[in-house]
Amino acid sequence: MLKVCIPIVETTVEKARRSIGEAHQWADLIELRVDYLREPDLKSLMDGGGKSFIVTNRRKEEGGRYEGDERKRFRILREAVALGAEYVDIEMKSEPSLLQDLISNKKSTRMILSFHNFQKTPSPRELGRLYDRMFQWGPDVIKITTLATSWEDNFKVLSLIPYARRKKQKIVAFCMGEKGRMSRIFAPMMGAGWAYASLNRNRISAPGQLTVTELKEIWERLR
Repeated sequence: MLKVCIPIVETTVEKARRSIGEAHQWADLIELRVDYLREPDLKSLMDGGGKSFIVTNRRKEEGGRYEGDERKRFRILREAVALGAEYVDIEMKSEPSLLQDLISNKKSTRMILSFHNFQKTPSPRELGRLYDRMFQWGPDVIKITTLATSWEDNFKVLSLIPYARRKKQKIVAFCMGEKGRMSRIFAPMMGAGWAYASLNRNRISAPGQLTVTELKEIWERLR
């Protein structure tokens, strides 16, 4: 089954709640982008159930909006664990001691260890080394996204999927940008855990992201 995760990129809890309701008909997973919210209220957003949540508090250096203290950033992720979030997404470049503490105390929550490069796609050798470093942390899911500056970059990143599957590691890997759209389409077909797609063009969380209707229509045609 090809799975879709819809990011919620609203600035208020009220708007986020409405978007979550809208996403329910399309999504297998819903990503709560806490870094967009001015006053986060995780409990009220996660109440109601029905879908699995990924809680993300993305820092600005990796495409998010959070610019505050790292300990405060992790505090909301620990709250997500306490509330029983299905997944928490945390960047590999985070403070190592805070990262280790979060992974060691994840309870039933699954950890997505993520890496984002908004400038380029590294070489296949660099990507392999990056994956191996991330694998050593023992995450439940490895997420690697890079900017495609050429069509060939898609194949570099997509090649990580069979590599991870041989190691029995769940992975989400694709390219961003206009030239990276093909990887968003094909990654789940190759065995990636899911694809990210927006509710509409005004709610895109990363460059090159397709809308959920666009993505599902393409998948339907390819079947």
